[in-house]
Amino acid sequence: MTDTATVFNQHIAARPAGGSTDRPPPVQHICVVGGGTAGWMTALMLATSAYGPRLKVTVLESPQVGIIGVGEGSTPWLRGFFDGLGIEESEWMPACNATYKSGITFEGWSTRPGFERYFHPFASMLDNMTMHQFVDNVHARLDGADVHAHPDRFFVAAALARQGRGPRANHNFPFDIWYGYHFDATLLGQFLGRQAVARGVTHLQRHVAEVQLDEQGNIARLRLDDGDTLAADFFVDCTGFSSLLIGQALKTPFISYAENLFNDAAIAMPTPLDGPIESQTTATALRHGWAWKIPLTNRRGNGYVYSRAHCSADEAETELRQHLGLLDADVPARHLTMRVGRMARQWNRNCVAVGLSQGFIEPLEATALLFVQRTAAALVEALEQGDVGPAAQDRFNEFMRARFENTRDYIVAHYKTNSRTDTDYWRANAENMHLSESLQGVLMTWMSRKPLAAGLKQGRFGQGYPIVSWYALLAGMGLFPDDLQPPTPHQARHRLDAVDDFVARSALNFPDHRTLLADIPPRVGDRTLQLYLW
Repeated sequence: MTDTATVFNQHIAARPAGGSTDRPPPVQHICVVGGGTAGWMTALMLATSAYGPRLKVTVLESPQVGIIGVGEGSTPWLRGFFDGLGIEESEWMPACNATYKSGITFEGWSTRPGFERYFHPFASMLDNMTMHQFVDNVHARLDGADVHAHPDRFFVAAALARQGRGPRANHNFPFDIWYGYHFDATLLGQFLGRQAVARGVTHLQRHVAEVQLDEQGNIARLRLDDGDTLAADFFVDCTGFSSLLIGQALKTPFISYAENLFNDAAIAMPTPLDGPIESQTTATALRHGWAWKIPLTNRRGNGYVYSRAHCSADEAETELRQHLGLLDADVPARHLTMRVGRMARQWNRNCVAVGLSQGFIEPLEATALLFVQRTAAALVEALEQGDVGPAAQDRFNEFMRARFENTRDYIVAHYKTNSRTDTDYWRANAENMHLSESLQGVLMTWMSRKPLAAGLKQGRFGQGYPIVSWYALLAGMGLFPDDLQPPTPHQARHRLDAVDDFVARSALNFPDHRTLLADIPPRVGDRTLQLYLW
């Protein structure tokens, strides 16, 4: 298996300001077209590259185009982005109504008794104490032994989410828990914009009327709505699903994932915050998709991701309102459509697409911002190496292709392994045979009751997610034989009361989530993200 930590440390972490190189930049002026989280995050990473002020960065943001702004969750890699910029959580989180995220709870995806819900934890060093017992029990269960193999019992992050605790331990507990964030995406984009301008990025609020190409087919300049033109050496397309530059102007083909990711629409409906602030996202299966629940400090984000081939927008909205108990309430709903798939080349000529313009894998595992971060970091790395030629473009495009397809496989696995039979939507997902060889390898290895570790570490299948994630998904969905055998000696290998004691006592070192948010401490020492693989 590819060392995920090494890949991300090389390609994802934002470059700290102050780094420099004597090599002249391969381009002098980069124009980022489109603001929002994608545009401003990219601009910040470019502005803090090793070239510093020698690289001119302009963000061209149209006042006529709104920001989608409903992606409100992240993976743990966002920590590395802010750490690299030297921005404390106590600075950016309150400005974006942000909360902490220990993982994701999946409700109703499985109908197997005892597995109707499970928690997907972010991996941490504490998991080294319980991961072996979990995997061992999983394989005993696959072999027919009547042992406990549900993931929630084995991970500290699951306990934190259940108990409403924040995933940052008290100072006397020297163990780091991986965590992500929930945030208001519009406010996050605005915060990043202020940071970028303060670090030298030029901000122009103008609308693009035409993209003009040169004789070689590269983007030469942009004609603006008042007739002025803006020229640059290199362009970054952050124009969302419209893909104004890489799609419309450069005619880059789009590769759809619709054959195995059916959802193509969403409804967003915020509600007031009530009760505790949970440190988790909740994804609840509904009739034609799934509903999200995301806690912010000032409200709760809700929505429904669904397939228009299986229900209408009105039917989906009615179902979401019923789910939220708002059927007769005067709460506005925002309808969105999604284009699920990726550009065949995310770096084409003198343009790189970042964000929704490059592609989108539905929001189930909150990977949209991660793709922004990893794409911008890979672009910065290519620029710092001084190479923007065809070979560099090919390496970049292969890097991004692999990561899109690996992430797609993990998302598809959620749907493929569901056991619901109540609607055509869920039956079609379970019967879907449009699976990659990699995903087929994961599922065939699991169903043949063999360990996943060798195949993952050797890169034969399941790349992009660590072993703990695959085991949490497949065991959490209850993908075990129905015909349990009589108890075997294998059952006595692990004392689950010892596991319970370790998880419970570890969780006591983490504060109440709301209390933590009220007084966010500074991050102390070297907090470089590490992923512990098994």
